[in-house]
Amino acid sequence: MEVNRDRYLNALIEGQGNGLIKIVTGIRRCGKSYLLFKLFVDYLLSTGMPDDHIVRIDLEDYRNRLLRQPEALLAYIDSRIVDKGHHVVLLDEIQRVPAFEEVLNSYLKIRHVDVYVTGSNSRFLSTDIITEFRGRGDEIHLRPLCFSEYYSAVGGDKSEAWREYHTFGGLPHLLSLTSDEKKTQYLRGLHSAVYQRDLVERNSIAKVDEFAAILRVVASSVGTPINPLRLANTFQSVAHANLSSATISRYLDFMSEAFLIEKSLHYNVKGKKYINSLAKYYFTDLGLRNALLDFRQQEESHIMENIIYNELRMRGFRVDVGIVDIHRRGETDTFVRTRLEVDFVADSGTRRYYIQSALHIPDADKMRQETRSLLSIHDNFRKVVIVKDHIKAWHTEEGLLILGLFDFLLIPGSLDF
Repeated sequence: MEVNRDRYLNALIEGQGNGLIKIVTGIRRCGKSYLLFKLFVDYLLSTGMPDDHIVRIDLEDYRNRLLRQPEALLAYIDSRIVDKGHHVVLLDEIQRVPAFEEVLNSYLKIRHVDVYVTGSNSRFLSTDIITEFRGRGDEIHLRPLCFSEYYSAVGGDKSEAWREYHTFGGLPHLLSLTSDEKKTQYLRGLHSAVYQRDLVERNSIAKVDEFAAILRVVASSVGTPINPLRLANTFQSVAHANLSSATISRYLDFMSEAFLIEKSLHYNVKGKKYINSLAKYYFTDLGLRNALLDFRQQEESHIMENIIYNELRMRGFRVDVGIVDIHRRGETDTFVRTRLEVDFVADSGTRRYYIQSALHIPDADKMRQETRSLLSIHDNFRKVVIVKDHIKAWHTEEGLLILGLFDFLLIPGSLDF
């Protein structure tokens, strides 16, 4: 089953000839090899590039084990560069090669050779790999299937597709599994045997049980601010675990660096400053999150918020959580501060959108509750409420856009309706 991943394919195409190593990053099993070896190769062949000018090496394949030595890999690639025509070198699981950085750097100054790489070990999953190639690498960060990509593959009733997607997530292999049991087994095995092991090994984590407990807390707290100091106090009083707030912060950083979760800071909209003591964390893939919790916490409102966050990030937005402080005169003639929250402040270049996620808005009271923070922001950027209700987009008298979830997820320009 072929899934359209044009956003990432176009990034690979645009990177041709830029003189940099193209590095495809992303969590395990999100489709990096498929993007590079199937979709990108098909594109290159469609442009008329000769097949012998595309050097494809899967270093995970045992038959290529001899090429895992730097000198052997260099010699083989050199032997495949047959003339001065444009060549593309695709290296999958490059981390299997010792000193692979030096191998890749050898091709930076050869103008007619473009190199694209992927990797999957704990080190390559980390943002560290981009740091190593700063100024010499061009990152294409691949995410699990967004809802529109998923729906393009499965089709049918949107509500049923949504139910499957918010339960099992967007890892592409799930499309080939036919039962809930197989999907559940796949996700559980992937999480326990791969993600958690990678994180523990890479970061030499000694308190494995405590680390796993923190990860479960993050999974349970989607849409809720996490304060490491409060979390440390809770662990001390409830679990009698001696975890400092600094240790918990490091654990959260480990999870973020491996692309398992993403951190969204609180941003004071009126004060135009960040509140670094508070942050929300969202899972890159909801299937992995749900598997971690044994599929027992299916709060659709929080899951919907996480999916909206992922969609905004996929579209290239920087996404913060908005804080709006309101001061009003109280009964004793003193001013009282009320702090309201905007789910997302999404920025891209000069564009900004304030976005509220609401599962349902059944009446006027709920509408007032969901829009109060947005109406307290007095600037001219677009303000949007995304609801799961199956509605046509409409505007309130105050100029707010009320947008249905499926329109948002399936129509790229829907925020500007």
